[in-house]
Amino acid sequence: TIRPVRRSYYDPSSAPGKGVVWEWENDSGSWTPYDMDVGITIQRAYEKQHPWVDLSAIGFCYVIDFATMGQINRQTQRKRRIRRRLDMVYPLVSGTLPKSQSWPASPGAAAAPPVPACACPQCLLVMSVKATVSAAGPGTATLQPRKAPPAPPTAPKAPAPASGTKAPDGTATVRGSLKPLAAQGGRRQAASTPALSLAGSTACPSGAGNGKASRPGLSTLNRSHLQRLAIAQSRVLIASGVPTVPVKNLTGSSPVNPALAGITGILMSAAGLPVCLTRPPKLVLHPPPVSKSEIQSIPGISHTCRKTTKKQAKKGKTPEEVLKKYLQKVRHPLDEDCTICMERLSAPSGYKGPQPAVKPDLVGKLVKCGHVFHLHCLVAMYNNGNKDGSLQCPTCKTIYGVKTGTQPPGKMEYHIIPHALPGHSECKTIRIIYNIPPGVQGPEHPNPGKSFTARGFPRHCYLPDSEKGRKVLKLLLVAWDRRLIFAIGTSSTTGESDTVIWNEIHHKTEFGSNLTGHGYPDINYLDNVLAELAAQGITEESLAQEKD
Repeated sequence: TIRPVRRSYYDPSSAPGKGVVWEWENDSGSWTPYDMDVGITIQRAYEKQHPWVDLSAIGFCYVIDFATMGQINRQTQRKRRIRRRLDMVYPLVSGTLPKSQSWPASPGAAAAPPVPACACPQCLLVMSVKATVSAAGPGTATLQPRKAPPAPPTAPKAPAPASGTKAPDGTATVRGSLKPLAAQGGRRQAASTPALSLAGSTACPSGAGNGKASRPGLSTLNRSHLQRLAIAQSRVLIASGVPTVPVKNLTGSSPVNPALAGITGILMSAAGLPVCLTRPPKLVLHPPPVSKSEIQSIPGISHTCRKTTKKQAKKGKTPEEVLKKYLQKVRHPLDEDCTICMERLSAPSGYKGPQPAVKPDLVGKLVKCGHVFHLHCLVAMYNNGNKDGSLQCPTCKTIYGVKTGTQPPGKMEYHIIPHALPGHSECKTIRIIYNIPPGVQGPEHPNPGKSFTARGFPRHCYLPDSEKGRKVLKLLLVAWDRRLIFAIGTSSTTGESDTVIWNEIHHKTEFGSNLTGHGYPDINYLDNVLAELAAQGITEESLAQEKD
């Protein structure tokens, strides 16, 4: 794959101009630099002595707190450490600002100073094509392939082009015949035979002609001729065992993608490699039409629809009473950091927000996982969350109580349709339909009182109607009742804020393909989604709790 690259220039007063790099601490304890634009935004706020900066304006759901040098996730309230480095000085360019340097170079661009040639296969291939094009003159690309091995006696020879024939300007010509390639039956010698051949207007794949009419170039072939040529060529190459290269929209109305197909063929032919341009598989999002009489309810699951309305009632009278069930007091804490405020446990809590009714120097240990925090910090974390009577350890994510989410009101439908998913031909399919309308955010959402959007609804999802598939559906119903399937936040695909997004429980939205990674076959999907549900506190024990 050949992609353009470019070199960017920044003002000397900006973060990269001063050698400033902002980094955040990842889960392994190492440091990762922010993207250049994000680092510039953070540095600009830092230099203006702002106490914090909200990155949602540039598409990231984080707040940078300069007082604690921390990054706070606005959705999960998770906090990471950040740091500012001053040892990454970039070279300064004196004089007038150079033109943006990029490859491929724009027409008429000044020649760059000579640099040592790269010896990697990709660069050698590109340089060979450029040299061939330059040698052939302006507007003409004539590729002379390697000589093909002798064909078996039974294979007729293709007529050789007349000597001295010159290709007209503006054409791309690849000389060679597909006949010897077809006769070799897919042997390895095919790798030395070019895979592109331009025939007459009849687009005969063998290249045989009456010898009277001259060979036309690509510019003289209309779309139907090019299509027939590609189909004939593909049949011969596939029969000979040549690997295929899928090219999108080969027969579409846009001239760009067919042009890319031609470039791919030219590059591979220049290296003596055969290439077969084929159409990629189609995206199949939905099953064939299903009538109401064919839709069946799911055995063992009552009803075919669930609705959620308002926020669930709070559990527990005060945050202190809730946490008391999950904590043990620690009288002599170890000399280590509280991972919430990043202060020593032996010192008072470093939380600077609204002060809870707890002494800042008290320390508690969670009973299941054993992690230790300031009680002051845990109460503040609980108050900043959903306040549903549950608590999740910020270190290991162990859940205490019943975790619920902030999913807005909507409807979930589920039933069986008489079609099989790829990889699950032995059973029918469970179809789930989620429908959430747009509305106004409540007090538990990121921006209470502000409207939110709901893009792409109704959303159709699919499970195999197998024993494990039905188990996943039952657990998804629990997740729906606990408002954990969706949330309101910033879309990672569109960058839109205040919209309904998936909430870390993956669904399969492709019925008959897997081009986006959200379809079938996927042998690990059911196990993966069971693990994701368990991370939200939903297991088979949850089914028994729901019955109780």
